[in-house]
Amino acid sequence: MATSTGETHVADAIITSEATNDSVQVQNKSDPEKNVYEVDAQALENEEYPPPTEEEVNSLRKVPAYLPIIAYSLCLVEFAERASYYGAQTVFSNFIEFPLPKGGNGAGAPPRGTQETAGALGMGLQASDGLVLLFQFLAYVIPIFGGWWADVYVGRYWAICVGVAICGIAHIIQIIGAIPSVLQAGTAHAAPPFIIGLLMLALGAGIFKPNIAPTVLDQYRHQKQYTKVLKTGEKVIVDPEMTATRTMLIFYGVINVGAFYMLATTYAEKYVGYWLAFLLAGIIYFILPVVLAAAYKKTYRTPPSGNSDLAKAIKITVTALRQNKWQVWRKNFFDAAKPSVLAAKGIQVDWTDKLVDDVRRTLVATEIFFYFPIYNLNDGGIGSVSTNQGASMTTNGAPNDLLSNFNALTIIVAVPIVDYFIYPLLYRYNIPFKRITRITFGFILAALSGLCGALVQWRVYKTSPCGYYASSCSEVSPISIWWQLPNTILGALSEIFCNVTAYELAYARSPASMRGLVMAIFLFMTALSSALGEILLPVTEDPDLIWIWGAPAVALALQTIFFWYRFRYLNNDEFMTDEANYANSAEETPIQTTEVEKTVEN
Repeated sequence: MATSTGETHVADAIITSEATNDSVQVQNKSDPEKNVYEVDAQALENEEYPPPTEEEVNSLRKVPAYLPIIAYSLCLVEFAERASYYGAQTVFSNFIEFPLPKGGNGAGAPPRGTQETAGALGMGLQASDGLVLLFQFLAYVIPIFGGWWADVYVGRYWAICVGVAICGIAHIIQIIGAIPSVLQAGTAHAAPPFIIGLLMLALGAGIFKPNIAPTVLDQYRHQKQYTKVLKTGEKVIVDPEMTATRTMLIFYGVINVGAFYMLATTYAEKYVGYWLAFLLAGIIYFILPVVLAAAYKKTYRTPPSGNSDLAKAIKITVTALRQNKWQVWRKNFFDAAKPSVLAAKGIQVDWTDKLVDDVRRTLVATEIFFYFPIYNLNDGGIGSVSTNQGASMTTNGAPNDLLSNFNALTIIVAVPIVDYFIYPLLYRYNIPFKRITRITFGFILAALSGLCGALVQWRVYKTSPCGYYASSCSEVSPISIWWQLPNTILGALSEIFCNVTAYELAYARSPASMRGLVMAIFLFMTALSSALGEILLPVTEDPDLIWIWGAPAVALALQTIFFWYRFRYLNNDEFMTDEANYANSAEETPIQTTEVEKTVEN
């Protein structure tokens, strides 16, 4: 189709269109100027991004595209937000559970050289678990609102800015609430500003989080396969799925570079006090407005779509349910809602066959996401159970919540290894490691992680001076806190395969106007995990903590078998739909419906 002149581009394209689709031919006659413009634009795009032939798809090596600099700038935004978020969150458990240490400095830090734990409010393990789980629940429920609000009303970029402003206020409030004089005045004075800051931080993060990953992926504008010739002379296919995988691996790695900032705040609470821990979280946070302002003009900002697409998606789902008499297990369930099928029954609708397929793809992705709550229970344990376990072990001066930082460190080290060595090696030897396989492998790692946590808890009980009541014991088990590392490392590795792939699916399997909302649905799975944790809260105490680790691991192992059996076919499903087909389908459908109506009338 690519030739030397624009006129030839147009002529060839129109001839092809006329030969293959009568409905497009009719539209050419009715609006020739619009058609010429669009076809010429398509021809120019094919010159710059030549699509591969079927033979090339089967023979050429696939590579990811290079991301624009602006995408890395937005990753820096995510780094600062996650650094502050995790930096504050990681000290919440001790701040709530333990009282101000006797003989400490009055700012929450324990006396030097002791095995005591930093603390402030002294509200106990269940209160700590309850508030931490509430925070996590809100931070991952609110994205449903944040994603919908951005997609429909303000756009993802401006939603990010609003979330940034709310979190900034939250950090300031928490710093004020951690001033030593406020802590020393008692829980009645220290708890209110802390809880207000906690709730505001959850609100701001909930608006920010569902919109940042789609905005990063939006910066890669050509999301179809095309061929290019490398400097070495090799012709390759630039693949959007590999590009999305690499982008989200970088994005997830940056998240965990930020999460590694927890190391600074955990040592600050241990050796200086909570005022410094919350101050450090606030300082790193205020990188955000600077980067957002600098990147504003170069950022591709997806405009809000209004209610139309979301409303149509709901109508499509309801129509499919009614046409199938609510039998959701029927094969080709969504075909019943396609205009081409409904038209034969004399029913006219305002959506396209293509949009129906897209809604189907989105709901399949959503179904996959519902397997993540049990997975999340195994990744780090339920609530503060990991921190509580560490407090029952010998720390030798290390903070009891130190090991959570090794989750981030593992991901930082593993991401480039996976991206630049493991995945290319598997591809070179034609070993399939596709999206559902990756998630399944991650689930297996997480189940092993939960099993490790149960084994360590069993050993803590066996060696603690207080036996199976180690959590409330004034002495600790001789087992080193470093035995928590296998649990932490396996959980971290599982995230690379599970969460990163889920980000890709949330973006690729949803319409452009609903990506914030679909990303929010995935994040909502963490809220469901927190809800499950709240249900288990009454039994999250000695002497039952072995089962608090072991039961989710067993449940995940069983779930993984069913998950693989249910979704393995998606390994070969189309990764991303072509946005251009939306317009084509919208133009074709009215003509098809009209023809059907004429047939019915005759």
